[in-house]
Amino acid sequence: MDRREFVRIGVAAGAAAGSNRVLATPAGAASKLGSGGILDAGVWEQQQMMEAGKLTSHSLTSQYLARIKTIDKSGPRINAIIEINPEALKIALEMDRERNLKRVRGPLHGIPVLLKDNIATGDRMSTTAGSLALNGIRAARDAHVAAQLRAAGAVIIGKTNLSEWANMRSPHSVSGWSGRGGLTLNPYSLDRNCSGSSSGSGAAIAAGLATLAVGTETDGSIVSPASICGLVGIKPTLGLVSRSGIIPIAHSQDTAGPMARSVADAALMLAAMTGVDARDPVTQDSAGKTGDYRAALQKGGLKGRRIGVARNFFGSNDELDAVIEKALQDLKAQGAELIDTEVPNVGKYGDSETEVLLYEFKADLAAYLKEYAPHAPVSNMADVIAYNQKHGQQELPYFGQEYLERSQAKGDLDTPAYREALANNQRYSRAEGIDQVMREHRLDALVAPTGGPAWLTDFINGDHFGGSFSSPAAVAGYPHITVPAGHVHGLPVGLSFVGAAYSEAALIGMAYAYEQATLHRRAPQFPASVSLAVR
Repeated sequence: MDRREFVRIGVAAGAAAGSNRVLATPAGAASKLGSGGILDAGVWEQQQMMEAGKLTSHSLTSQYLARIKTIDKSGPRINAIIEINPEALKIALEMDRERNLKRVRGPLHGIPVLLKDNIATGDRMSTTAGSLALNGIRAARDAHVAAQLRAAGAVIIGKTNLSEWANMRSPHSVSGWSGRGGLTLNPYSLDRNCSGSSSGSGAAIAAGLATLAVGTETDGSIVSPASICGLVGIKPTLGLVSRSGIIPIAHSQDTAGPMARSVADAALMLAAMTGVDARDPVTQDSAGKTGDYRAALQKGGLKGRRIGVARNFFGSNDELDAVIEKALQDLKAQGAELIDTEVPNVGKYGDSETEVLLYEFKADLAAYLKEYAPHAPVSNMADVIAYNQKHGQQELPYFGQEYLERSQAKGDLDTPAYREALANNQRYSRAEGIDQVMREHRLDALVAPTGGPAWLTDFINGDHFGGSFSSPAAVAGYPHITVPAGHVHGLPVGLSFVGAAYSEAALIGMAYAYEQATLHRRAPQFPASVSLAVR
């Protein structure tokens, strides 16, 4: 399929008054628009056009909505969007009015953003985690993340599809499928999977359906689809971004984070998402630790950095390893010092991680439903299980709900088995895991392949991942950034940067320097399948 049918949408002129400059060019970044024009551009380019009076938020939002109709709902039908915000154009007009009055709120003013459909919005959209049990249920109020983005001037244009219940329904699930939303397709090969659970957020930003998107992660749900969709994804330190108002899996690991086409865009979005929230006590720890993410966007961000190469996360795919070995040489060329090492004790929290998630899912879901969806037809895990059994043709056609059933069978959070599993996770992922290897080798970061290339979607056998570097940072609650590193047969793969708690600014600097030195991202072409002739 010829991508030009979808992306050559011209820039509509708009009447924005005067230059009200809010965003300087990141150091060394190219300001030239790509082949997709303004819709594939980033925050900086779009802000420049609005400041120059050549674009309005209303026209930009209108073009994205038109592109969603052209690419998401027809054409290749990637099915990334689960719902459009009926108030999107109204919000965009208000942002234009404020700009005309020289009241620009910041870098995200008037920028179209998509939210994963497990993030509550107190508007006319539903918040469902992809479940038909919550279809039509409007949240009592915005999640803290949604409120932060609105306050920053972002235009929330819709919700993205996801792996139902953030992929915590069955060990035989198909990522990117939900009962409410159906299956999201991979823009780089329509027969392959986007990974998950932030599948729609990944596919949408790869395809240029908005400037930015929010994903959520418990273990891999931001960084895996970001890597597979050729994006930058940031899984922040636990507590840097509030969890309140996000349909949960587990409070000990859940976090929202940005998904974007560049490190600069992801950094700007992360800055807007952070903030202490009275409804989420863990965010108190982030006070004074957020860092200056915009200032971190420097081409020299790798110079003098000591980076550990986590060799125990190589070996799942020879062609992937070859791409990452080239990435390591690029890191060295930018002034980094590489030390071969391993992350210790990664095999000691696999089973206990699952146990913690199962215990917390039951408790945290009931708490969310009581506060944000009190009028929903389900109020706890047992209700969700019963709903799915009653509506099995719609909800259970491809795989079951074993994780929900196992979660329901667990006790409360005072159960000794839960407390022991949580302590085990924290010990081996933190003090005797990431902290240990970084202290022993005096490291600034760890790097490894984010994961393998996209696999064929298979409703009979379910997902079959090709390696993953997500668990150490996810279980520890530490930051993790993935950046496009190249391609395997035309399928994107990412390089991961992982660091200590609240080291986002340093990781952003390293990721930005690598990105700007390599510029591996390519826009998708929506092929029906992969050509094995493409390396």
